[in-house]
Parts: sequence; C-alpha cells; structure tokens
Amino acid sequence: MSRIQPPAGQIILTYEDYLQLPDDNNRYEILEGVLYVTPSPSTGHQRVSRNLGYSLFNHVLDNDLGEIFFAPYDVILSEISVTQPDLIFISHERQHIITEGNVRGAPDLVVEITSPHTKGRDKSLKAQIYARHGVNFYWVLDPATQTMEEFRLEAGGFRLVGRHHGPTVIRPEIFPGWELDLGEVWE
Repeated sequence: MSRIQPPAGQIILTYEDYLQLPDDNNRYEILEGVLYVTPSPSTGHQRVSRNLGYSLFNHVLDNDLGEIFFAPYDVILSEISVTQPDLIFISHERQHIITEGNVRGAPDLVVEITSPHTKGRDKSLKAQIYARHGVNFYWVLDPATQTMEEFRLEAGGFRLVGRHHGPTVIRPEIFPGWELDLGEVWE
C-alpha cells in the first residue's frame, strides 16, 4: 500500500507539532501529516465505548492476555501519523511498544467507534494507515446503525472477516473462546 500524499503545498505536521497543540477538550490526530480535529464524543458513543471496553477488559484480564487502553491515548505509528483510537488491545508479546506516555507502534487490535464526523475517515484513511503500519485487527463500530465490522490484516490491507448487525453474539477471531454479546454493547 502506498503512502497517502497530502495536497501540494500543504504543511506536513509531525509528532513534535502535535505536542504543541492546545489542551482544549478536542481530540487531535495527525494522519499522514494532516491535522484532524474532532469534538468530544457523544453520549451514545461513550456508552458503546464503555460497554465494549468493560466486556473486553474483563476477558483480557481474566485470561491474562495483555492490556486494554482507552481514548484519549496517543498511538504513534510514525512521526506523521498519531492517532487516538477509542480502544486498543496490546498483547503481552507486543508490550514493548507501551511507553510511559503513549504507544509507539501498532497495537494488536484497534477499535474505532464512528460518529457522523469521523465515519468516512475511520473507514478509509485511518484503515489504510492502520493496515500500512501493521495493526493486525481493526474493528469499526457504528452506534447509529448498530453495526460492527471486523477486519483482519492480510497482504496489501484489511480484509472484512465479519459484519454484524444488532443484538447478536459474535466470537472475534483475535480472542478465541470469547463470546461478545453486541446486544449489551449497543445498550
């Protein structure tokens, strides 16, 4: 997959520039050197994040699989791609990417919960960046349609391995033996 090129003449921002941004309750990300600003998540978004996070956290903790982190938390994929996914999982095998202040490298799993402001970016630009930097699994949850899409990294990018709608029970490939009740996530 090729690097995404910003429009001609556009300034490329880096992680050092990112560190200078104001602390104003907005979520900032730099994707391929381009700054994106997103307002705080809605109540529905927060509920989905909490419900999924609670279930996933308990499974990871009970089975000693690694660590779960929640936004806001910087994931530095490169000096020009810094994201704040809604939720990430890092296995014990990859714990070396966890630093005192952020994650420097690709998590095993990245979860984005879409909003009207982020849906297009989450499903296209961010998916390309996550794939290029080696995120093995990518989940996109859309609270408005109660849809979850599971992607797995394969040669050249992500492949859709499951699209789930409404209150269904799924068995995510990344966590063998775990059953996730999406009905509880959408509550």
